[in-house]
Amino acid sequence: MRVAITLSVLAFLFVGAATAVLAQTQPPASPPEHWGPVSIDLEEVDYPYPVQYLERELEGERVRIAYMDVMPTGQANGRTVYLTHGMSYYGWYWGETIGVLADEGYRVIAEDRLGWGKSSKPLIPYSWHLHAENMAAVMDHLGIEQAAVIGHSMGGQMVSRFARLYPERTTHLVMVNPIGLSGRSGPAPMAPVTGDVLAPDDTLETDRQAVYERHLRTETRRVVEWKSEFLEHVRIRFGNDISEGGPLKNAILAANRTGDSMAGDWPLIQASALVIGGEEDGAGFPEAVRNAASILPNGEAHLIPGVGHNPHLEAPDALNRELVRFLGR
Repeated sequence: MRVAITLSVLAFLFVGAATAVLAQTQPPASPPEHWGPVSIDLEEVDYPYPVQYLERELEGERVRIAYMDVMPTGQANGRTVYLTHGMSYYGWYWGETIGVLADEGYRVIAEDRLGWGKSSKPLIPYSWHLHAENMAAVMDHLGIEQAAVIGHSMGGQMVSRFARLYPERTTHLVMVNPIGLSGRSGPAPMAPVTGDVLAPDDTLETDRQAVYERHLRTETRRVVEWKSEFLEHVRIRFGNDISEGGPLKNAILAANRTGDSMAGDWPLIQASALVIGGEEDGAGFPEAVRNAASILPNGEAHLIPGVGHNPHLEAPDALNRELVRFLGR
């Protein structure tokens, strides 16, 4: 009887522990009560490294471009890596990759693209050329002649354009789960942003549950296996949407959203190029990655099995290992 009771207690404890672990690895069904607005300039969000700013004048406006400039922590190799982020993210999510590359001796720049994160949100015409020019301006400001450029998702399109416009400044090109691998290859312009978005009274998000569910769906479909730390991305986007600046931020995102393919740029890019990503990033993604690498004159492809759209968050060791290998060529 004592053995039976002991086994029953152990079984109860095992089920309880498993339930607790499951609860920790699944996102909550509703937004936590303590979640509130988050400024669209992410004033409340700590970055893994100090943030600096480059001031520029664009379209008659003074703007600031935020970036992290991390010096080598290992033996310096004299090389620089420039990291750019995706549509729904910010430079801070490159934190682990920054640390690895700095340990390998690289100087690492990670920017918040104009219109995102801690950078200004001006109501100006946006374009791939503008974003590439801003990258070059940051490099000029820091006295950097050349860099390996790495972009995730939408950032992959951005670094492709940079590599085409500034071939003499591009040592390596890396596209991580880039969007736009197929589709239009012509110059589809980004939509204009107008002052209408500054009258937000009737567009401000008020349904907390609906806002939360929308952003949670976006985040969960990008990954194969959920991790609790991914919820922070949901919290920030949720907080942005229920803040007073939400309509402006969403208008700028919409203005920068384009299905443009960068395939027209690829044959013109002579830099060593790596198209890399999680293999489980939607139907047809592996084939599109291989196709992109075949068009790039010095391209190669690498797919990470069992990983989705955000390999630097889902499988950072696998991604960073490949980056170190490729950049060391």
